[in-house]
Amino acid sequence: MTSPLTDTGFTKQGTVAHVLANALKKHGITHFFGQSLPSMFVLAAEQAGIKQVSYRTENAGGYMADAYARMSNKPAIVTAQNGPAAALLVAPLAEAQKVSIPVIALIQDVNRDQHDKNAFQDLNHIAMLESVCKWVRRIDLASRVEDYIDQAFVAATSGRPGPVALLLPADLLQEAAVPAPFKRTVALGRFPLDRPAANPQAMEQAVALLASARRPVIVSGGGVHVSQAAQELTDFVDAMSIPLATTNMGKGAIADNHELALGVIANCLGPNGSGRYLKPFISEADVVLLVGNRTNQNGTDSWALYPKDAVYIHLDIDPQEIGRNYEAQVRLVGDAKATLQAMLQLAKTADTSARKAARKDVVAAISRGRDRHQSEVAPLLQSNEAPIRPERIMAELDALLGEDDTVVADASYSTLWVTNYLKVRKSGQRFLTPRGLAGLGWGMPMAMGARVANDGGTTYCLVGDGGFGHVWSEMETAARMGIKVVTILINNGILGYQKHAECLKYGSHTSAVHFAPVDHAAVARAAGLNGVRVTDPAMIREALQQAAQSDKGSLIEVMCTDQAYPPITFYSPDAAV
Repeated sequence: MTSPLTDTGFTKQGTVAHVLANALKKHGITHFFGQSLPSMFVLAAEQAGIKQVSYRTENAGGYMADAYARMSNKPAIVTAQNGPAAALLVAPLAEAQKVSIPVIALIQDVNRDQHDKNAFQDLNHIAMLESVCKWVRRIDLASRVEDYIDQAFVAATSGRPGPVALLLPADLLQEAAVPAPFKRTVALGRFPLDRPAANPQAMEQAVALLASARRPVIVSGGGVHVSQAAQELTDFVDAMSIPLATTNMGKGAIADNHELALGVIANCLGPNGSGRYLKPFISEADVVLLVGNRTNQNGTDSWALYPKDAVYIHLDIDPQEIGRNYEAQVRLVGDAKATLQAMLQLAKTADTSARKAARKDVVAAISRGRDRHQSEVAPLLQSNEAPIRPERIMAELDALLGEDDTVVADASYSTLWVTNYLKVRKSGQRFLTPRGLAGLGWGMPMAMGARVANDGGTTYCLVGDGGFGHVWSEMETAARMGIKVVTILINNGILGYQKHAECLKYGSHTSAVHFAPVDHAAVARAAGLNGVRVTDPAMIREALQQAAQSDKGSLIEVMCTDQAYPPITFYSPDAAV
C-alpha cells in the first residue's frame, strides 16, 4: 500500500491554478505570502517560479504583504484558507485600506456545490471582506480567471490604491484550464497604475496663492510615498522657498538636513518633541498645502494643530479626502507625483520673489527651532541611566543609520520614538509605521515584508515587549526564510501606552498592563536568530553594529525603564509654546 506521505511529484498540470499563476507572472509577481493554501495554487505558482514567503499566522502574513507593496511599488499577493484563516486577514487588509496600499488577497473557498450546506469552514467571505477591501469577487468559471485577475490588479492599483480579495473555490482550481475569449498581455503590476494630474487652472491658482502668501507651509502625508513623489515634493519646496512638515507616515519625504525641512509635526508637540519649537510654522500659517494627507487625528494633534483661518490647498488622488476636515479653497484631485511635476513647471515661471526674499529668515527660524530641540533632548539622548531610556537607543541607532537603510516601527510608542529621534538621510528614505489602524504586533512582520522587497542597506525594526508578544512565532519564519531584520526590542515589562494613558485619565490602571519576565533574546536564539540582551547603554552601539554585520536576523533586547514617555501632547497639557 502506498503511503500518503510518499512524494510522487506534482501530478496536476494544465489546471485553472496554472492559469492563475501564469496570470500573476504576467503582471510581474515574483513573490507571494502564504502558508500552503490554496494548495493547488501554491503548487502551481511555485512550479512557475513564484516564490512563496511563508508566514506562521495569516495576520502577520498580511502585514508582510503590506510592507512588501510599500517598498516594491508593486501590488502584493497574500493567500489564505477559507474560514478562520481568511478572518485573520481582516485586520491587515483594513490597515492597507486606511493607508492606500494595494494588497491582493487570494482566498480559498469551499467547493462551488457546497455553499450554504454547512461545509467545513464555509463562511460568507464576501460580506466579511467588503468592509475592508475596495473590491471582492469570487471566480466561479474557469474561462473568467484571467479576466478577474486583471480586474483585481486594476482595482488594487488605480485611483486610490487599496486591498482587494478574490475567492477561489477549491474545486475550480483543479479544473482543466479553459481558453480565455481573447488573449490578455498588458502587465498591470505597478502602482499608481495611472497618474492623472490635477486640473490646470486649479494648479495655477495654488501656485499663485503659495507665491503671494506671507506664511505658507506644506504638510505631506503618507500619500507622498504611495505616489513615489518625495523628490518632486522636495524640488517644489526648493523652487517655492516654502517650509515642509510631514505627518508620522510622511516621514522621509525630505531629508532632515534640508534647510526648509521642519520634520515630523503631528501629535508629538510636548516637551522633547521634535516639532515642539517648529509648531508655529503650521499653527500660524496663512496658506497650507496638504499633499497626500488624510488630516487624521494623530497627524493633526487631534485637529488642534492646523490654523482655523488659513487658506487650504489640498492635493490627493481621492476626491473625498480633499476638504474632509479642513475646507479646501483649492482642490487638486490627482496623483501627487504628476501634479507636483506640473506645479514645479508653473513655479519656475511664477513670481516667487517674495518667497525668495523671506527664505533667509525662514531658514534661520527653522535652525533656531532645531537647535532648541537638540539642546532640550541632549540629556536624554546621552543618558547613562539603567534601566535604559529609549531615547538613548534612538541616539545610538541614529549614529549608525545610513541613507539606504530602512526603519520599521510597531504601533504605539515605537512609532513615536522613531518619528521623533531618527533623522532622514535622503529624500524618499523609508520609515514604515502601521498608522492606518495602528495595531500592535505589526512591526516585525512588516519589517520582514520590507526586507523581502528590498535587500539594500539594513532593515531595522523597533518594537515593544507588549506588541512583540503577538508575533514571536514569526522569528522562526525569519530564520527559516533567511529574512535578515535587526529587531530592537524595548523591554520595559509593561504595556506602556495603555498603563500610562490609564493612569493619566483615570488615576489608576487595569490589571493587564504588567508582564511576567521573558527572556526574549533566548526565544530568538531558540528560533534560529541571533539574540542578545543589553542592560548597559554603553553596549547598545556594539550590539547594533554586530547585528548589522551578521548574515542572519537578530533580536536586540534592551532592558528599558518603564518611566519613559514619548512627547505626545496628550501627556503634556503645557505643550503650547
